[in-house]
Amino acid sequence: MSDAQQITLVVDGEETKVTTGTTGAELFFERRDVVLARVNGELKDLDQELPEGAEVEGVTIDSPDGLNVLRHSTAHVMAQAVQQLRPDAKLGIGPYITDGFYFDFDVAEPFTPEDLKTLEKMMQKIINQNQKFVRRVVSEDEAREAMKNEPYKLELLGRKNDAAEAGEGVNVEVGAGDITIYDNVERKEGTTVWCDLCRGPHLPNTKLISNAFALTRSSSAYWLGNQKNQQLQRIYGTAWPTKEALKAYQERIAEAERRDHRKLGSELDLFSFPDELGSGLPVFHPKGGIIRKEMEDYSRQRHVEAGYEFVYTPHITKGHLYEVSGHLDWYKEGMFPAMHVDAELNEDGTVRKPGQDYYLKPMNCPMHNLIFRSRGRSYRELPLRLFEFGSVYRYEKSGVVHGLTRVRGMTQDDAHIYCTREQMKDELTKTLTFVLNLLKDYGLNDFYLELSTKDPEKYVGEDAAWEEATRTLAEVAQESGLELVPDPGGAAFYGPKISVQAKDALGRTWQMSTIQLDFNLPERFELEFQAADGSRQRPVMIHRALFGSVERFMGVLTEHYAGAFPAWLAPVQVVGIPVAEAFNEYMFDVVDQLKAAGIRAEVDTSSDRFPKKIRTASKDKIPFVLIAGGDDAEAGAVSFRFRDGSQDNGVPVSEAVKRITEAVRNRTS
Repeated sequence: MSDAQQITLVVDGEETKVTTGTTGAELFFERRDVVLARVNGELKDLDQELPEGAEVEGVTIDSPDGLNVLRHSTAHVMAQAVQQLRPDAKLGIGPYITDGFYFDFDVAEPFTPEDLKTLEKMMQKIINQNQKFVRRVVSEDEAREAMKNEPYKLELLGRKNDAAEAGEGVNVEVGAGDITIYDNVERKEGTTVWCDLCRGPHLPNTKLISNAFALTRSSSAYWLGNQKNQQLQRIYGTAWPTKEALKAYQERIAEAERRDHRKLGSELDLFSFPDELGSGLPVFHPKGGIIRKEMEDYSRQRHVEAGYEFVYTPHITKGHLYEVSGHLDWYKEGMFPAMHVDAELNEDGTVRKPGQDYYLKPMNCPMHNLIFRSRGRSYRELPLRLFEFGSVYRYEKSGVVHGLTRVRGMTQDDAHIYCTREQMKDELTKTLTFVLNLLKDYGLNDFYLELSTKDPEKYVGEDAAWEEATRTLAEVAQESGLELVPDPGGAAFYGPKISVQAKDALGRTWQMSTIQLDFNLPERFELEFQAADGSRQRPVMIHRALFGSVERFMGVLTEHYAGAFPAWLAPVQVVGIPVAEAFNEYMFDVVDQLKAAGIRAEVDTSSDRFPKKIRTASKDKIPFVLIAGGDDAEAGAVSFRFRDGSQDNGVPVSEAVKRITEAVRNRTS
């Protein structure tokens, strides 16, 4: 073999010579788990030829990229099955999503649960046929001919040059570069049995999908995610490399459903969402109110210890305040419409005194700036840390409102710290440490950080200030020792931010605290302090929300603990259950001792039989159950029953009170 017939590749970091025309499939022939090739940083189908000098890496089916392509390929198989079941179905878009995929269809009738079962069986037949996914580069005319019966695909071809701006999922089908169609080719005869406009890449064949997939649900959806467009039917599914992985995922989903805070909130009588109030406006019941109060009280205590000062601001304001801050320019879609008030009219209806627009506040920061600006400030006062449990209102679209985790009326545990340029890095470090430690106290301890940087299309201020703020936040984040993930373009219009991402008991990630560094609002509000040399200088402003919102944090904790809150947060910490009515008085005496020690305790004096009282306490997720019968009363003792069903008998009452008060005080259970 001459050198002219060979090319040089760098394969998994090592230089290798191969025959000209070698494909990824040939290169990774012996590695059955490799389903894609990453060529010079881009994912490619295995049947594509590898170019001279390329850096090539095998991508396995269980890697993040491999899973995405597995799921997108499964979406194609599902769409093929749908058009077999309903030949009139028109194809929308079918991208992969977290843990799964979906595909949209224009069909005469919505899909039923029975349809999904039928489709799963049809998909398995397609998978067993071991059809090949074959990439075909086409001209626009060829693509239009192939998709002539697919009106939505034809529309996508017309949007090719602006795919990134066109709408939800468009980039999956068309985008920069070649127009490609993927054919599903029947292996024996070599005939194309189905095709779709798609950028790919895909698995080499359907057999790799195995039978580790499931269709999960169907719903309505709008074409390109725009409510002004045609309503389509969307089918969701999931796919995994093995049946074991699929089963583990399904078990996680089932557990997540059991932990759904909306369900638990109703079962445990914590909160509700009355239709009479409107979407995204929850009310907290007495038991939920106890949890919320404990959360807030502990937070207040920790803020006092950390040198924060408490402020209070109104719920509405004149619109001019948000003109100064920039929110009416950059955030108006997220605000409730204005209330026009204070206009005075003459008898003939003409305006004697014009009114003005008032807005429900979406943010507390402009009002805190007014507090800072209310009098002269000295460098000796800095850093000045202002804290508020402030009610804010945001006009979330009805489709995204979700229980407590996405509401329209919320209470932010909001702080704004004003400091000098010299103090800002140290203050940011202290703030991040404070945030992480407090989240750990509430039971969250698995974190990583996200750094959100400037959106080039949506920002105020000078580039140099943004660069300094971003660099400082990055240094603070890196010095924390936590993983730092970039979020390009994710910053608010006034400054970059660090977000604390916390994992719950199911391994799901929630955005918790945010820390934003802002040089721009102090400029817009003309905030000043007198420096040590007598000059007037601008403070740096740090925005910090710890919970994000009290409502959302409570929703997260409800699911994290599956409603079994630790004793210090539990609405009822102890239930006393006498084994018979004769021992009620004895149990009331025990409970009175607990109440005197500050414990939320009560006696179950219902007419239920003893076993049912035990089951009720378990259903209500009570941390401690104390049981007393004749022997206990004679010995001045109780039996301790824990949430896991274990029991400690003959515990002296004084010892029981001590155990419980220590557990609550130390937040250990």
